[in-house]
Amino acid sequence: MEVRPLAIPGAFVVTPRQHADARGVFLESFRGDVLAGHLGHRPDIVQTNVSVSARGTVRGVHLADVPPGQAKYVTAVAGSLLDVVVDLRTGSPTFGRWEGVRLDTTDRRAVYLTEGLGHALCALEDGATALYLCTSTYDPAAEHGVHPLDPDLAIEWPVDEPLLSAKDAAAPSLAEAVASGRLPTWDACRAHAQALAQRGN
Repeated sequence: MEVRPLAIPGAFVVTPRQHADARGVFLESFRGDVLAGHLGHRPDIVQTNVSVSARGTVRGVHLADVPPGQAKYVTAVAGSLLDVVVDLRTGSPTFGRWEGVRLDTTDRRAVYLTEGLGHALCALEDGATALYLCTSTYDPAAEHGVHPLDPDLAIEWPVDEPLLSAKDAAAPSLAEAVASGRLPTWDACRAHAQALAQRGN
């Protein structure tokens, strides 16, 4: 598989090698050892999530406290979606920047985002199904969000009227999230990454 860094440090797009024949297709969708070569540590996957969404649904922008944070490896197992990484680490050289990657069942790409980065997605068709591999279990007290339609983020969603959950619709703006002091810092995220690297692969 090919692992390519995105413009936001700590985010990668993974393109697997697909083997097709008359029976169908086989591929390795996740390789912890391959990612370890880019991260400096092997991701410790402890929870998997699945979301099934109607076309136009936007989920996010979500993130978790660091430490421990929650790194995610996201791929589409049905349909197609736009996966969005947002740098919410205060002090980061790319703070506030976002980058989107189309995930579908043609290229079967995946996105890895390290602890401290925000995540969101938009379903491009009905039944779009995303599989998330997560490095920590869900803790509602440690999870935060930023409004996905905040003009300061200026995410270019490919739908005219995004469908949001009540929770995401009530999320703070980026400026409000910064003022609250709840966003992780660039230094804390780098220190956490160094601690993970010292634990080994």
